[in-house]
Amino acid sequence: MDLKTLSPFSRGSIMQYTPPHCFELTGKTLKLIMDDGYDFILSFKDDYTLEWNYDGETSAAAEYKCLKADETTYLVSYELKSVRPRVNHTFVIDFENMLVTRIIASIGKNPRWPYLMKTEFEFGAIENGGELKPYPRHGFTSDMIGNIVQWAYGSEMSTLHIYHCGNSYRITHPRDRVGTKEEAREKYVFNLMQDSLPSTDEPTAYIKIKEGMYLISLAEKNAEKLLGAKLGFRSNTLCFLQNYKQFRVVGRAFGTSTQPDGTDTETHLVIGAYGRPVDAADDDLKNMLTASNPYII
Repeated sequence: MDLKTLSPFSRGSIMQYTPPHCFELTGKTLKLIMDDGYDFILSFKDDYTLEWNYDGETSAAAEYKCLKADETTYLVSYELKSVRPRVNHTFVIDFENMLVTRIIASIGKNPRWPYLMKTEFEFGAIENGGELKPYPRHGFTSDMIGNIVQWAYGSEMSTLHIYHCGNSYRITHPRDRVGTKEEAREKYVFNLMQDSLPSTDEPTAYIKIKEGMYLISLAEKNAEKLLGAKLGFRSNTLCFLQNYKQFRVVGRAFGTSTQPDGTDTETHLVIGAYGRPVDAADDDLKNMLTASNPYII
């Protein structure tokens, strides 16, 4: 029996390098003082279940996923139970600075493109028994602009992320190896996307969590509008909590995939990757780093 065929963490999977679920928040209750003026309560009831409460409303339970980015920083993600259209809450919980960043991702807000993802960001602080200080906060940044990073999610699953401007990123396949059949299939998908679209640019937010750690959040909108189900994956939103002191990342994906028979599969998963910086050594990468975004004037 080949156990790889039974596991979502197989060699060709985007989940192969995902670290184990983190249980360290179990039993904790966090009061998050958000800058939108409302309090948000997260109470971690057990290893996989939490209750969340927004501005004193009735608490609701959810199954959560938690990954650890370093010794004091956590990524927590959960989908709202029985809510349609679907909604995801993702938090970066930073105990070193007692700060928090929240992403709310929603599907189905656009009547013309119902698969499109909407993401909203808010910053705040973790209540610490003292007077609330309105600063400092995590915040949007341009630190990443001009960099190319290769991320490996599994032994046969790697991508190049090109951080070329402050509100977009673009993606392509690695140039450093011939690869396996699975990698060739992934490259085929990239080539199909590159050949069918003006570019692979997608809307992206860059947020500095602390020195050496950044949250990158993107939503696959342009490909959804132009290609729909042709690539299989739809307007997913992905966020990557990137630790550049260790060159590793934890993240989550939320959205939809459409199967060849037309049926939809709901996506909510956590991922991990290891990375390395890449120089724009060839003309193709240089062009991808400097070319203008064709989706905007």
